[in-house]
Amino acid sequence: VQLQASGGGLVQPGGSLRLSCAASGSSFSVIVMGWYRQVPGKQRDLVATITSAGSTNYADSVKGRFTISRDNAKNTVYLQMNSLKFEDTAVYYCNVRAIRYNLEYSYWGQGTLVTVSS
Repeated sequence: VQLQASGGGLVQPGGSLRLSCAASGSSFSVIVMGWYRQVPGKQRDLVATITSAGSTNYADSVKGRFTISRDNAKNTVYLQMNSLKFEDTAVYYCNVRAIRYNLEYSYWGQGTLVTVSS
């Protein structure tokens, strides 16, 4: 399974960005799709996840500002980020947990940099 993320970039505080991540490959069934972020020297932290049924989970720091959604037919997950703050600056990674050949796997995208700066 390959993940292709896009949508990062430079934005001013208060601005918006939308990240996308598409999963491709064969013989897999997605369970959960999500976004994590990491700044240098720190651990990778959960941002948001969404199940195949549409249940969502958010980090407290992004609740009310970020919205995760998915297109099951396209195996694509989106992260709409509004009211961005300096502290949202990080490399954002998409993650997919999927069943493949009756086993559960976790896959990571290549990361996309989001920089919030004036």
